[in-house]
Amino acid sequence: MQHTLDVLIEAVPFLVGGVGTTLVIVIGGMLLGLVLGVPLAVGQVYGNAIARRAAGLYVWFFRGVPILVLLFLFYYGLFHLIGLNLGAVAAAILVLGMTSAAYQSQIFRGAILSLSQGQFRAASALGMSNAQAIATIILPQALRLSLPGWSNEYSIMLKDSALVFVLGATEIMARTHFVASREYQHMPLYITAALLYFLLTWAGVRSLRAFERRVAIRGYGRT
Repeated sequence: MQHTLDVLIEAVPFLVGGVGTTLVIVIGGMLLGLVLGVPLAVGQVYGNAIARRAAGLYVWFFRGVPILVLLFLFYYGLFHLIGLNLGAVAAAILVLGMTSAAYQSQIFRGAILSLSQGQFRAASALGMSNAQAIATIILPQALRLSLPGWSNEYSIMLKDSALVFVLGATEIMARTHFVASREYQHMPLYITAALLYFLLTWAGVRSLRAFERRVAIRGYGRT
């Protein structure tokens, strides 16, 4: 028992040190998913047949292949094939971001379709082009309506980030696995890692829900 406590006292600061790397991966992946997910959603709703087909193929590929396979495929295969030598963290952000874009695009697509199409027609009647109507009227509303789904995507992304330890990124899971293998104190160390992930999930979801209430559109959802 004393040995376990000594290991935990020494290991906890080391594990907490991985929180920063985990957050960099999660936030970077979420933002990349946002940047890619919005045009994918717009392409699926308003694009021509080719755009809809291309966006659909992207979504089906990244939703249909396990994230662990994608990490190996891109980090050890495609990135080297195109001469892109990335560190583990950068590669993890790219792969998680591209995967998240597939899921986020479906969140945004659902939000766009939930809006009254009369708004789009009214914008056209005022002389706006389709691009102007989408950028200034449709997307600002759709993004705010997407926040509950984005909150769920954050939780999923945080849990998926634990898989990037296979690339060597020194985030929470990699540090936990390293200490547990060295000290043979697997149970207390993995419980500690679970608590860290739980706290990050709780804090992130609470923050996003507070932001959601702040920017909520009256007449939609709970307002």
